[in-house]
Amino acid sequence: MSKSRPVVELIDARAIPEALRGRGTAWALPHRFNTRQNEDFDDGWGTLQQAVTEERLAPRTLVLEESVRSILAQNDSPDIGFDLSINPYRGCEHGCIYCYARPTHSYLNLSPGIDFETRIVAKVNAAERLREAFSRRGYIPKMLNLGSATDAYQPAERSLRITRSVIEVLSEARHAFSLVTKSSLVERDLDLIAPMAHDGLAAAYVSVTTLDNHLASRLEPRAAAPARRLRTIETLAKAGVPVGVSVSPVIPFLNEPELERILEAAAGCGATRAFSIVLRLPWEVNPLFQQWLDAHYPERAERIMARVREMRGGRDNDAQFGTRMTGQGVWAQLLHQRFHKACARFSLNRERCELDLTKFRPPVVDAAQASLF
Repeated sequence: MSKSRPVVELIDARAIPEALRGRGTAWALPHRFNTRQNEDFDDGWGTLQQAVTEERLAPRTLVLEESVRSILAQNDSPDIGFDLSINPYRGCEHGCIYCYARPTHSYLNLSPGIDFETRIVAKVNAAERLREAFSRRGYIPKMLNLGSATDAYQPAERSLRITRSVIEVLSEARHAFSLVTKSSLVERDLDLIAPMAHDGLAAAYVSVTTLDNHLASRLEPRAAAPARRLRTIETLAKAGVPVGVSVSPVIPFLNEPELERILEAAAGCGATRAFSIVLRLPWEVNPLFQQWLDAHYPERAERIMARVREMRGGRDNDAQFGTRMTGQGVWAQLLHQRFHKACARFSLNRERCELDLTKFRPPVVDAAQASLF
């Protein structure tokens, strides 16, 4: 792929609408495959002023139902500690401005900006497709993660319950899995997760990016509040679920000073493991994040981006395996040392929880038909 960033060059910053309450961005940033350019036109009836007013109205979230052909995604990255992943949703209403999954909306011909937060694709037949995959002859269980790209417990899950249906299949098949979330909604499914955890089949990781409510409301506007996430860690731990904390992404001079405090708070609530990833800015995330910085933290924007580039070999982003999660250079090494020392101090294991893959049993595809035999 080309290393150029035409998306950034084609956008006039003055045309970006102001921030919307409860949204990570108000910008309908064109995606990288877009070949059309729109130009504002005043027809004499106040059209431009009307457009500005409409832009400021908070858009409603629209859930689009989709029947998928497959639900298991293979992982070919050596930086990630699992082989398979399940993402019941595309897009995420949490609206985290830094989300590295935002560019995936480009493949849907939707904006990685505001569309990513307001146009949520729900894979309504996820459980059915998972059951079929597990029942195929020759299927070999591998390390599986739930919600690696977008949060499996985002608001739409409250009513759709797709994630729960997926975990029901995992439970029936005795297939080990881990999950990562920012949502307290995971507590709803403890009746399924806790028994599996007791048998070495489940582990959870809660993402705590900051303890500062004000920063969290800007950075992750529709995710659970920091204190609520800590309470979720405590609830999971008391239920016997191995629970870890993800301090990700680490953003220099923004949430980075809190690194040790977050780890200490999570350990105090029962977390036994931790991992951390430095800020990544792939594709359209780069202009979105920089615009967000200019809007909310203009006095720190230049300093933050300078440090990011120092970790990324002088670039805004580094997509290379081996360094994309950790960064490189002196500052990245110092951050690495701080994280390791804090984990040792608070008895947090840096290795992911080992799960048991030997208990897998293929589920029944058609329970009605099976009952005849």
